[in-house]
Amino acid sequence: QLQASGGGLVQAGGSLRLSCSASGRTFGSYATGWFRQAPGKERDFVAFSIWSGDNAYYADSVKGRFTISRDNTKNRVYLQMNSLKPEDTAVYYCAVPGSGSYHYMKSDGYEYWGQGTLVTVSS
Repeated sequence: QLQASGGGLVQAGGSLRLSCSASGRTFGSYATGWFRQAPGKERDFVAFSIWSGDNAYYADSVKGRFTISRDNTKNRVYLQMNSLKPEDTAVYYCAVPGSGSYHYMKSDGYEYWGQGTLVTVSS
């Protein structure tokens, strides 16, 4: 139901924009998070946007470089990634929380996940 796209290979210092689309779901009603998972590591929080896009939160490691945004008319959520570093290399996932309580930084509160898109940053 969720599909992340836009990943690829980029040199350090470059930019990518990831997109998350939903089928059978209206993004405008839901908060959305981005997570990433590097090889051999746990899935980490990257960014979060409430349903309206008025508030966003970021991991310290990406603050000032990444921007989460959304276009609810197009049913899409984006992650603009600038000044990319090799340590940003990971599979990136978009996710929507379940109906219960959750903390936006914790992956276990998210019920719906996209399939992930690979971002590789070369040095």
